[in-house]
Amino acid sequence: MTEPKALGAWSGEFGDRYTARNAATEEAVRGRTRVWGGLIEKMAGDRPASALEVGPNAGMNLRALRNLTDMELWAIEPNPAARETLVADGVLPADRLMAGFGHSIPMADRSVDLAFTAGVLIHVDPSLLEATMREVHRVASKYVICVEYFAQKPETISYRGEDELLFKNDFGSLYMDTFSDLRLVDYGFFWRRTTVMDDSTWWLFRKV
Repeated sequence: MTEPKALGAWSGEFGDRYTARNAATEEAVRGRTRVWGGLIEKMAGDRPASALEVGPNAGMNLRALRNLTDMELWAIEPNPAARETLVADGVLPADRLMAGFGHSIPMADRSVDLAFTAGVLIHVDPSLLEATMREVHRVASKYVICVEYFAQKPETISYRGEDELLFKNDFGSLYMDTFSDLRLVDYGFFWRRTTVMDDSTWWLFRKV
């Protein structure tokens, strides 16, 4: 069976270039901090004490969470250059940073209160999408957050001249249709003009 193109791309030179383009500037981190401030407020009745990000790259979301909370933070990231940046910048200690992809997370069931992706499911090959979502759901004990490009039907889009690396979908519906124990807390849209991140739809789910 041929390995999906995305696996080699994100763990290799293509992923290195992505990391270099997406440096954690002060402006970008401020934008993410505003975004996460709003999301955390929606969990005010039972705020998570720990979180796992699948595919943090240089860690804009994790840096924002560090600004806002004392949450115990974890991550799984396939790109070596991104992992080096996360440790060198003090975003995560090395023992809370795993090498790998979201379809195989080396953590026990319900290991963290919150598990999330932000701009990651769009880069997961469709053959691995359900497995990735199942892993995110599995390791979360309370909340799942999904922040991705939205399309009503699956779309494959050329990304920086490459095929099979960007897939839009209605990820919120996929989560709700796949997992009967997820309750929708809220959803919305992040506008690039105010968030300094790509226009994205977000969903916040609570496990019941």
